[in-house]
Amino acid sequence: MTRILSTELNDEAILVNSACPGFVNTDMGGPMGASKARRGGGQWIVWLATLPDDGPTGGFFRDGKPVAF
Repeated sequence: MTRILSTELNDEAILVNSACPGFVNTDMGGPMGASKARRGGGQWIVWLATLPDDGPTGGFFRDGKPVAF
């Protein structure tokens, strides 16, 4: 879906990316979430939401780095 939307919105100058915050220390994260504080996961979502106009599009990111999918 990320790649499809990225292609469809290319002429509109809208960047479309997706992200995995990793296992975050929340009720939903459970015992595996202990490795990352809540702020640790959210900072990358904010990073993607505030990319400059010439930023990446159509990608999947974890911890600010592209992940092949």
